[in-house]
Amino acid sequence: MAAPSDKAFPVSWDQFHRDARALAWRLAGAGPFEAIVCITRGGLVPAAIVARELGIRLVETVCVASYHDYQEQGALTVLKDVAPSIRAIGDGRGRGVLVLDDLTDTGKTAQVVRAMLPEAHFATVYAKPAGRPLIDTFVTEVSQDTWIYFPWDMGLSYQAPIQPGTSG
Repeated sequence: MAAPSDKAFPVSWDQFHRDARALAWRLAGAGPFEAIVCITRGGLVPAAIVARELGIRLVETVCVASYHDYQEQGALTVLKDVAPSIRAIGDGRGRGVLVLDDLTDTGKTAQVVRAMLPEAHFATVYAKPAGRPLIDTFVTEVSQDTWIYFPWDMGLSYQAPIQPGTSG
């Protein structure tokens, strides 16, 4: 699978863990949070790390499908809504709920989930400029044309040098 951009940002498991812990440090002063809602699938890993670091035991999922061919963001489909018991937190508006994802790209997924929980605190490990206005807390911003390769999407293999025509 070729990257949609020449700008590749590969993230190792170690780096992702460090970045998710850095996110937890930033979130520690933003709570308290009664629950985490992670946006699947990318939000599952940071949710586990942040839940551990902040001592949050109530973790819920919202399932939104957007990347259908890993190249372009397709139409958004909500496959699983947030449970009514979680939606009831904060007078039904999400105050006290932390919504987590690995990345905000265009912000379209965040818009869908924010409509469900308008007063929730939205956090991602990585953010691109188009999605950044919808996120309250993030760790690292990358350019819009950068493709992030997450560790769960990769295996170890040879990487060609960045400069064309350069031998490894």
